[in-house]
Amino acid sequence: MQPPVFLADRAALESDVVVLSGAEGRHAATVRRLRPGERADVADGAGLVAECVVAGSLRGGADGLELTVLARRQEPRPDPAITVVQALPKGDRGELAVEEMTEVGVDRIVPWAAARSVTVWQGARGERSLGKWRLTAREAAKQSRRAWVPEVTGLAATADVARLAGEAACAIVLEPGAAVSLGRLSLPESGDLLIVVGPEGGVTDEESAAFQAAGATGCRLGPTVLRTSTAGTVAAAIVLTRSGRWS
Repeated sequence: MQPPVFLADRAALESDVVVLSGAEGRHAATVRRLRPGERADVADGAGLVAECVVAGSLRGGADGLELTVLARRQEPRPDPAITVVQALPKGDRGELAVEEMTEVGVDRIVPWAAARSVTVWQGARGERSLGKWRLTAREAAKQSRRAWVPEVTGLAATADVARLAGEAACAIVLEPGAAVSLGRLSLPESGDLLIVVGPEGGVTDEESAAFQAAGATGCRLGPTVLRTSTAGTVAAAIVLTRSGRWS
């Protein structure tokens, strides 16, 4: 059985004894019930992983653990990197999409205020929603034992997405009626691969034109139409397989 993964800042991982306190410490001590001698890994979310063994509980009765570092490793940033631009879904489907995309290996998630998105992020509500996406990515990265926690950017407008498409080594817009299949598209061996997932109502003609002008290619996934909260995960899995990252 593989050891659980917890998160701490890089400075904490550079010590021979890592102190897990706060929410991470409570989870390790009271939820996972780790005991002295058991293994646990601690990552900084940016590639550094400390392989540890539990030394004991924190002094003074505080919830948390002290872990002795056995070894450290630095995992390189994945290449090609996968970015998914996710149009805002309804309800909690946004967190579901983030969770699944993190588990399969997406490296950056960009929430997008598409023209046909029903959900609107504004003011305090928008900040709370963004916070939920980021927390979901963090927790899903721990569950899936990732050394790198995906970046969840701020809310993007269509012009921002077009700019990202122009900067990417390869940009893909998922369109059910596209002539090109994602499974047959030629992909670069390195760089940023961008996947744009539209809302339930689809990408508008104006949005599609802006993305194509920036160099994006419209692609279909298959014979069925997926929900927006599912499409990004499926598309990322195809790209991860064909790019060699899942080889």
